[in-house]
Amino acid sequence: MADFTLVGLRVIREVAATGSFTAAAESLGYTQSAISRQVGVMEDAAGSPLFDRHARGVVPSPAGAVLVRHATTVLARIEAAEQELAGLRDRLAGRLSIGGFPTAAAVLLPRAIAHLARDHPGLAVALHEGSTPALLSRLRSGRLEVAVIGVGHGLQDYDLTGLRRHRLLDDDLRIAVAANHRLARRRRVTVADLRSETWIIGTGAQGDPQFGAWPTLRDARTGHAVREWPTRLGLVAAGLGITLLPGIAAASVPEGVKVVKVDDPDWGGRSCAAVTAQDPSPAAAAMVRALHDEAAVLADNQPA
Repeated sequence: MADFTLVGLRVIREVAATGSFTAAAESLGYTQSAISRQVGVMEDAAGSPLFDRHARGVVPSPAGAVLVRHATTVLARIEAAEQELAGLRDRLAGRLSIGGFPTAAAVLLPRAIAHLARDHPGLAVALHEGSTPALLSRLRSGRLEVAVIGVGHGLQDYDLTGLRRHRLLDDDLRIAVAANHRLARRRRVTVADLRSETWIIGTGAQGDPQFGAWPTLRDARTGHAVREWPTRLGLVAAGLGITLLPGIAAASVPEGVKVVKVDDPDWGGRSCAAVTAQDPSPAAAAMVRALHDEAAVLADNQPA
């Protein structure tokens, strides 16, 4: 008598999810004949057909629906066990505290943390948001091991004496506008295009770097000054003004907001960097590698 197998359960789950033996084969990297054989073995074990064939593909039969439901549970437990065992084998375990400025924490840091979790499941990461001065203070006091900061034109020349800077990506400023704004359909604009705009700017503790209007634009008109990015972008989506946005956070804008590049020969640009101790711990070094990898993906996906 045939038995249920993990390979067979994965095949059944994928066929049900894709609705096709061919699509399941492409997804799992098998041949179509191998998929058919696995389905046949599982049908023998179940004692019943698992899929009903239709012109546009296949759908689970009543017996197939039952098996797919249980396969999802079984495979989730197996995957959890594999992660836990990998954690036992992994020499990197414990807790790592990292921090980043808010727009870095919107996209880059979550992706890097997920990347690190896949490579080192035994390592728990604590994430802190803050301004660059606050992050560097935490790093020097040992409360953080990695800080992601912005450097370049218009920002302070931060004292990194005794620390190590790891360049991640060039992260130039852009503007965020409402989807129905006159500039929303343009990929690039000039500073002259921004002269008549109302700006949503940032506000916060004294000494913290803030996003104002475009840095080289003179006599800009401010509509609202707010602290939190979701509020800033909500005001933009409502058509109450436009705002600056680092390119690193372009993927985080809500529905109703478009991101546009600005051509400005007088603007020196900015970049994003990770800062650690001169001799970072193995966990911190692994975090920096994850940041590098995810920053490269972000850079590749940014439109020209």
